[in-house]
Amino acid sequence: MNTVIIGDIKKSYDKGKVQALKGVSFSVEKGELFGLIGPDGAGKTTLFRILTTLLVPDSGSAQVLNYDTVKVYKEIPKHVGYMPGRFSLYQDLTVEENLDFFATVFNTSIEENYDLIKDIYVQIEPFKKRKAGALSGGMKQKLALSCALIHKPQVLFLDEPTTGVDAVSRKEFWEMLKRLKAQGITILVSTPYMDEASLCDRVALIQHGEILEVNTPQGVIQNFKKPLWAVRSANMFRLLKDLRAFEATNSCYPFGETHHLTLKNDDSNIGNVEHYLQKQSHEQVEIKAIQPNIEDCFMALMRN
Repeated sequence: MNTVIIGDIKKSYDKGKVQALKGVSFSVEKGELFGLIGPDGAGKTTLFRILTTLLVPDSGSAQVLNYDTVKVYKEIPKHVGYMPGRFSLYQDLTVEENLDFFATVFNTSIEENYDLIKDIYVQIEPFKKRKAGALSGGMKQKLALSCALIHKPQVLFLDEPTTGVDAVSRKEFWEMLKRLKAQGITILVSTPYMDEASLCDRVALIQHGEILEVNTPQGVIQNFKKPLWAVRSANMFRLLKDLRAFEATNSCYPFGETHHLTLKNDDSNIGNVEHYLQKQSHEQVEIKAIQPNIEDCFMALMRN
């Protein structure tokens, strides 16, 4: 059963000069942890605002829990939780006051749905009298998620929830999402971090308002057909320039301490690359075959 259905959604700004979404289509199944993966400006926030009835699409259709986001828009907020990318709670209210306010808006109480937020709220409860504006990034994140969950939504929309928080808080947050998923909540999360894609059941890779691929993380990686090589040398900057100038190079991008290289001809002898780099006077050259990750696949899809 599909909880979210998106059909050929288009949205532009500035009288059509900026196309944020160019015919986006995909569906999300009930109880799925679905990732919308793409860099800043890809169209993730625009799509989430359409799905939560904050924006109206120029064309196309979207349904959440069988409710049309335009025709039956008043019903959707009752059943979904939304955590925008920018912290949007009341900074001059305390943690407890923020949570109580959002519970009141949805005609419920903290006590009524405490079991749903307990695992999250217990971490910030010692600071419940502290104003939200004085919380750390990770604590603000937990408060925003608690407020989004307080009315027991069936679908949760999280727009770049881990942007700007430390690595430990990111890990804790994804562990919380797994526990929420186990309770039957459908979760759509957007992120610019490619490594978070592997934590989702399925992902949609998006760039410039277009969906590049919808698949499981492993399925995305399996669709990467070319052999991939990690290359390094004593002069990494010149190495990147020379590899990109090499006639047999298909693509070459910096990844951490190495450059990831694919060749135009899959059967090309990697020894030709070594010989070429020797002629270019590169020292301490290391080349090894590696398995692609989601970011490699994203870069390859962008080139197609």
